[in-house]
Formats: sequence, C-alpha cells, structure tokens
Amino acid sequence: MEGIKTTNPLSVGDKVIFFLEKGKSTGIITTIHPRTNYIIRKATRLSKVSHIIASNIDRLFVIASIIQPRTSTGFIDRVLVTAEAYHIPATIVFNKIDISDKAAKQQLDQLMELYSGIGYGVFAVSAITREGLDALNVALAGKVSLFTGHSGVGKSALINAIEPRLNIRTGDISSYHHKGKHTTTFAEMHCLAFGGYIIDTPGIKEFGLIDFASQEICERFPEMRERMHDCHFANCTHVHEPGCAIKQALDEGKINKGRYQNYLGMLNDDKLDATDY
Repeated sequence: MEGIKTTNPLSVGDKVIFFLEKGKSTGIITTIHPRTNYIIRKATRLSKVSHIIASNIDRLFVIASIIQPRTSTGFIDRVLVTAEAYHIPATIVFNKIDISDKAAKQQLDQLMELYSGIGYGVFAVSAITREGLDALNVALAGKVSLFTGHSGVGKSALINAIEPRLNIRTGDISSYHHKGKHTTTFAEMHCLAFGGYIIDTPGIKEFGLIDFASQEICERFPEMRERMHDCHFANCTHVHEPGCAIKQALDEGKINKGRYQNYLGMLNDDKLDATDY
C-alpha cells in the first residue's frame, strides 16, 4: 500500500503472478503486470483519493434505465468522459424497456438518437423479455467488458439473462425512494460461455472525476473536441469568451444543451455531483 494513491492497489482485471502458500488454500501475489488501461473515479467521501473500478478492459458498458430508477445524463456523461480519457470504447445499454410508458419511450428514443449521433454505441434491451439481447451478446463476445451503473438499473439481472448459469443475486427497487438497493457488493469478473468476460460492479450513486484539468474536459466530449480548435482563444473555457465555436454550435443546435450543462457541471466538480442534471 505504500505510495499508492488509490483505495485499492489491486483491481479486477489485473494480470498478476502469484504462488499458493504451502499447505494452505491462500496465495500471495508477487507481481502486478502493467495495465493497458483502467477506469477510475473519485472515492466515496474521500475527495482526494481515487478508486480503480477495473483494469485491462476492452469495452465499457454504461447500464442505464429511463425509470425505476432514472439514470441521469449527468452520470452517463461523466462515465463517458472518463472512458474517453482512458481510451476505452464506451457503449450505453438502456435496460428495462419492458416497463417503459409512452413518455419514457419518447425519452428513450431521444437519448438513443442523441448518443448514437455523437458516435456512441447504444442498445435498448430488457433482461425480462430478452428483447435486444442477441445484438448485445454479439458486442460482448470475445471481449473483456465492464458493466457499470446506478443500483437498480438491472446490471445483475442483465448478466443473468446473458449467462443464466451464473444465477447472480438480484434485488428490488425501493418503493419509497424509487432507487435500487445494493445486491452486488464487490466487483467480480464472470466468464461467458460464448467467449469473453463481464466485470459486474456494485451500483454507483455518483461518478466523481479525478485528475482532470479543466481544459481537458472539453476534449472528452467528441462533439466539442471537433470544434474547440476553431475558438478565437486557444485557452477558451467555452463558458463566457467571445468567438467561442462551442457556444456558437450550441446556439445553432449542433450541440445538445443537456450535454453542455453537464460539461459546465464537470467544470465545477467540487460544487456539483453526478446526479444534478
């Protein structure tokens, strides 16, 4: 632990060398191989300490739901920004489409159009009816995939639908708060029968960014990255400066207002949390 600036020196997905202790069922890790990548967030209640969620990932899947519970775009965008920073391809999976009412269905269509238009992969699925799972399975095959999202969005139920033999424990939604209850208590990697692995993680309430310079955040929004170099000022923050290409695109409807508001929230990360928008 000496010199380690994260809560965990070892994470799910790490490749290690270890040996079993003689006469015991325990072992000792002697070497952690260098990571190709990892996903990290600000540790809960420890604002200056980070937590590595998983490492050596081929693709990150944000599991979201429109209702019961609602996943905020603020949360989605913070995960996407972190994935962009660590060069991990990201996809959004909207689960629970079987319980969507007309208004929720309309919102789902809008969000899928928004994120697919930016360039992200999107899926609409149901762990209950299995709608959309065949296409999702194709994306998972042969890859190490990380599932992350709020408690209650159905990560464990979705994994059970993908790989029934795992029989992971699932929980109910709180009728009072309409939020999920933790059922997965630690990150765990599961082997898929059709090839590949899924890393299941405990539900995350907030996704705090860490080690981001303010100018770097804009680079992690693909629709802003392609325009930021057209700004009049090289150090433009895209908030109040004249001649800002980002603000012009916003006024022209070429950048989504909600995404821009989430960007502003990340600039003020110490003041706003991931569920504000």
